[in-house]
Amino acid sequence: MNKKPKLLISECLFGVPCRYDGKDNYIETIEALKEYYELVPVCPEVLGGLSTPRDPAERQGKRICTANGADVTDEFVRGAQLTVDIALKYGCKQALMKAKSPSCGYK
Repeated sequence: MNKKPKLLISECLFGVPCRYDGKDNYIETIEALKEYYELVPVCPEVLGGLSTPRDPAERQGKRICTANGADVTDEFVRGAQLTVDIALKYGCKQALMKAKSPSCGYK
């Protein structure tokens, strides 16, 4: 039985090529994290129904729009809710999410 705390982590940091450009943001310290945490990888944008690769998106007021002007707010909201659902399901008390991301956080 695994007694390690669960850590919600952005899939791209885990090495999954799910960024908007089809790349990842793998961090080498992921192996060290596995020693202390059970990792629960998620990508809110993919969970929300967006494809990989996809047009980059950013917040514009209360909406989220792609560089081409498509409104993807519903997909981002759906992905955020599913991410919260996963965190609750697995009992994650902490998260390591990608900075400078419209779905994961800006810092």
